[in-house]
Amino acid sequence: MNNSVCFYNGTVLTGFAAMENCAVLVEDGLISDVLSRKRFDQLQLDSSVKLIDVGEAVIAPGFIDTHIHGMGGYGTEDADTDSILQMSILLARFGVTAFNPTLYPDEPQRMLHAVRQITAAIGKEEGARIMGLHLEGPFISPYRLGVQKPETVSPVNIDLMEKLWEASSGHIVNMTVAPELKHMRELALYCIKEGIILQAGHTNAEYDNMTEGMQKGILHSTHLFNAMRRLDHRNPNAVGAILIHTEMSCEIIADGFHVHPDLFKLLLRNKPIDRIVLVTDAVKPTEQKEGPFFANNEEVYFDKGVFCRKSDNVIAGSGLTMIRGIKNLTAEGFSLSDAVKTASLNPAQIMRYTNQGAIIPGRYADITVFDNEFKIRHVMIGGKLIM
Repeated sequence: MNNSVCFYNGTVLTGFAAMENCAVLVEDGLISDVLSRKRFDQLQLDSSVKLIDVGEAVIAPGFIDTHIHGMGGYGTEDADTDSILQMSILLARFGVTAFNPTLYPDEPQRMLHAVRQITAAIGKEEGARIMGLHLEGPFISPYRLGVQKPETVSPVNIDLMEKLWEASSGHIVNMTVAPELKHMRELALYCIKEGIILQAGHTNAEYDNMTEGMQKGILHSTHLFNAMRRLDHRNPNAVGAILIHTEMSCEIIADGFHVHPDLFKLLLRNKPIDRIVLVTDAVKPTEQKEGPFFANNEEVYFDKGVFCRKSDNVIAGSGLTMIRGIKNLTAEGFSLSDAVKTASLNPAQIMRYTNQGAIIPGRYADITVFDNEFKIRHVMIGGKLIM
């Protein structure tokens, strides 16, 4: 066996089951087999196979962050290819094996430039794999901006959408939109044709707007509970529609601040586990050791796990990592297997990444090993040991 590695003596979370005291065999960049301890002991492995005793740690599918703006002082707002490649390296150290760099909306020409620069990083990564771009706008509600700048928001503009798609060379994976906007049907049909996943977010939608959006193919949602019209007893609005309709999947930011921890209990009762996706929504200064800190080109400060805009104290984004999010979910009632599933298998399935998100034969060997204190011990991407 050439280019082979075997992780053993660990609990394997395949994405579908938890298997104690097992091993994972990797060959030529793919998962080759998942072995019980008995089968591992009986297997006659070639001497060229690198054996890694994980010491009863967890062997999990690599984490996939589908909504992240930055890490370690590098961010998508830099509109710089090298900055995205540095994000790739840093994210791997936190167990992330794939990510969707997420762009803030901006003036059209600047946004198109940023899209081109980020697209140029695809295929040059030394760490986490860049799956494609997530556009968080510009077709969002001016009434639910969050930290987005009002001058960057746009009505639906198909001509601009076509330019964004062309600038990305077809690498836009997902896009946050407000379903209530005029001409959303035309936008949705265009995105469906190009295979772009639409997700409802930064939206002032009422319940009827949301159900109409679902009929147009908007079946995922951006950071549930945040920057969207809240539940009301006379109109369920955006939040209610997402909770009521099981076919609607949702992102969740599990930093303990964006969403009250007890709401995770409500979410577990109302949403099938395979419809929940952990994201960080992490911004540029996440894990940056020294200030000053900037997010979306505005100075921010760190408080209670989030970054806030210095000028008005508005939340600018999270300082979460995926491994901390998994730890937080387990503290709020998720089983470890389900928490990991929200960070791996679920985003892979919703984003249609058919070769990722699970430890089963034939899938990419994207693996994250962490111990019972949620410390990252090993990371493998495409069969290559990163750490």
